[in-house]
Amino acid sequence: MKQDIIHVYFMPGMAANPSIFEYIKLPEDQFEMHWLEWVLPLDNETLEGYAKRMVKKIEHENIVLLGVSFGGILVQEMSKFIDCKKVIVVSSVKSKHELPKRMKVAKFTKAYKLLPTQLMSNVELLAKYALGNTVKKRVELYKKYLSVNDKKYLDWAIEQVITWKQEKPHPNAIYIHGNKDMVFNHSCSGDCIVIEGGTHIMIINKYKWFNENLPNLILN
Repeated sequence: MKQDIIHVYFMPGMAANPSIFEYIKLPEDQFEMHWLEWVLPLDNETLEGYAKRMVKKIEHENIVLLGVSFGGILVQEMSKFIDCKKVIVVSSVKSKHELPKRMKVAKFTKAYKLLPTQLMSNVELLAKYALGNTVKKRVELYKKYLSVNDKKYLDWAIEQVITWKQEKPHPNAIYIHGNKDMVFNHSCSGDCIVIEGGTHIMIINKYKWFNENLPNLILN
């Protein structure tokens, strides 16, 4: 009996386009990969409302949702409105309590509203906020991956991360985190798969681990 194809939807991180998943390969006889892309938020749109809109882009049933960084937060929200076989959260946070101290402080001081997002077309500055890294030799790489630099989107995205309300980890999610992640550096504890040497961009530079392990994580 032929096994049904499992549809896996991938959501990139803040400001990133789906090309961050270009090295991820799953067996084509078992899985079909679909890339989701950021769309501009509506005026005063909540993360819940945005998640409901993104769910409308899902064309299959009993899917797998995989999200990276802010995309990991989003897929946790999306899974509240759609039946999922698995939810996989990479380089992200399990709850608001894992947000770094600087983000918690920014929430109460509202300092995030003062961030110069109009300058985010400067890809090096964008990389600092989205990837936690400003190594100049990688700027060309960032130009490839970080293409969503609309000010409205960035203002909205930063606010949604900082004000995320989730109190507890998603009960059915698989969390994967790198122990060298400098953006979310409190997320390796609890029920989490920890990748040694993994940074915030490990979906790109640790892709071999994902290609070897994702099939079993999804099927089991």
